Amino acid sequence: MAQTETEWLNSLAAALGIEPPTAEERDAILSLAATAAHVSERTAAPISCWLVARAGLGAAEGKALADKLAGGGA
Repeated sequence: MAQTETEWLNSLAAALGIEPPTAEERDAILSLAATAAHVSERTAAPISCWLVARAGLGAAEGKALADKLAGGGA
C-alpha cells in the first residue's frame, strides 16, 4: 500500500536525520514549485526546490525569489 504524503515526508526526513517541513514550509515549497512550473516547464519545479535548498534558503525566501524572477514582485 502506498504511503500518504505525510507518511512519506516523515519517513524521508527521519532517514535524512532532519525534521519534516511544517505546514507553512510545505505551502511555501508547493507555491515555489507552482511558480517554477508555470513560468517554465513542469520539470523545473522539483529542480527549483532543490536549488533553493542547496543554496541554503528557506522555503519562503525561495518563493520570494521565484516570484521576483517571474516578474511577480518580491
